[in-house]
Amino acid sequence: MSNPYVNWIRDLENWMMQGKRIVPGGFAVPGAASEAMPAPGGALLFSPHPDDECIVGALPLRLGREAGLAVTNIAVTLGSNRDRRAGRWDELRNACGFLRWGVHRAAPGGLEKISPKGRLEDPANWLNAVEAIRDLLARCQPRVVFFPHVADWNGTHIGVHHLVMEALAGMPPAFECVVAETEFWAAMDTPNLMVESSAGDVADLVAAISLHVGEVQRNPYHLTLPAWMQDNVRRGGEIVGGQGGAAPDFTFCTLYRIRCWKRGAARVLPLSKRAVAKGQSVRDWWADIQQAMAVM
Repeated sequence: MSNPYVNWIRDLENWMMQGKRIVPGGFAVPGAASEAMPAPGGALLFSPHPDDECIVGALPLRLGREAGLAVTNIAVTLGSNRDRRAGRWDELRNACGFLRWGVHRAAPGGLEKISPKGRLEDPANWLNAVEAIRDLLARCQPRVVFFPHVADWNGTHIGVHHLVMEALAGMPPAFECVVAETEFWAAMDTPNLMVESSAGDVADLVAAISLHVGEVQRNPYHLTLPAWMQDNVRRGGEIVGGQGGAAPDFTFCTLYRIRCWKRGAARVLPLSKRAVAKGQSVRDWWADIQQAMAVM
């Protein structure tokens, strides 16, 4: 029996092998990002570990490039391996510099014990961490914050969700922003936005992840990002678009759950567009979001 997909699958295998032959970090970068306090009115991306910013970075990348938002990655932790923290910080600066993002640490060496277990066992440390994030929100007044959803499996990812939500809850009633929940380790049950990425944007995200050299040398997960983004199209077409609906004509996308923080709570935000294709303007989508928030 002749199988017409055999050569296609072999091409995929060869594609992975070609990617493994590209030396991580073996290309010119514009320069490492310098740590600075984020300017008011931008986007804050709260990353549990260095590299998470690139993995979920499709919408932040487009908001920066197409809508002019200043994007700053907030390094909540620098990983559990103390010996690697200085190296991971340097790699993070390179990755953010490549994407033209700012970078800022939530604490000089990263916050500690950011997990459901740490929240329970060391409440004093947890309250200090919440205060650090609340201080960032107060000083930066972001228009949108990105952080993992509550069931993103990894303990630090779940911890960052609770950390940011508690910090938001401590803000004055007049504070408001868009809340964008992300996924990686575990899929969200209720995403409400699909964001398509062009081949160029995907290549930039893969390249940025590869600048986390010490991590991808032991596990070349940057090479599987395109496949994950392709599977997001399958899932998003049903979950976001509606069960049984037509599949979107996307190759790559990332899923988010968009709400707004207003009057002291996360609130459902009516979205006029639940999918943003690569040929559509994120600037227009962002303007619609701002208008919807204004009348809520």
